[in-house]
Amino acid sequence: MSDTEHIIVSACLLGMRTRYDGKSKPNAALLRKLKGKAVIPVCPEQLGGLPTPRPGAEIDKGDGRDVLAGRARVVNSEGKNVTKQYIRGATEVAKLARKFRVKAAYLKSKSPACGVKSIKRKGKIVRGCGVTAAKLRRMGIKLIEVP
Repeated sequence: MSDTEHIIVSACLLGMRTRYDGKSKPNAALLRKLKGKAVIPVCPEQLGGLPTPRPGAEIDKGDGRDVLAGRARVVNSEGKNVTKQYIRGATEVAKLARKFRVKAAYLKSKSPACGVKSIKRKGKIVRGCGVTAAKLRRMGIKLIEVP
């Protein structure tokens, strides 16, 4: 393995069409900042087995820490419990982080997977982190939330 520092980035921020609605959210400032860096694009929802596009989802109470502890669920807009897929996706991202000794991750704000400081609940923005963000934070990885 090389000595290159790898950085995890939400794939939608890089312009990949991985969002629940099949769209992307490219962030020009972030793309400039990451130019020449060893980037690992991830979409925890896809890594967890969910398709794109897919129904939007929210954490029903608490945040990603509560989901990982079994105190909360992730439920999509059709009422289906997708907690298992969100936990599986977070686990797969964590495996990549360990394998490549990742120290930092740039994650999409307001996402039930990637939100670092904010997520959506009942359509409103609330304080809290997504499932993958919670898992990476436990590992000591520096998390940077990107709008």
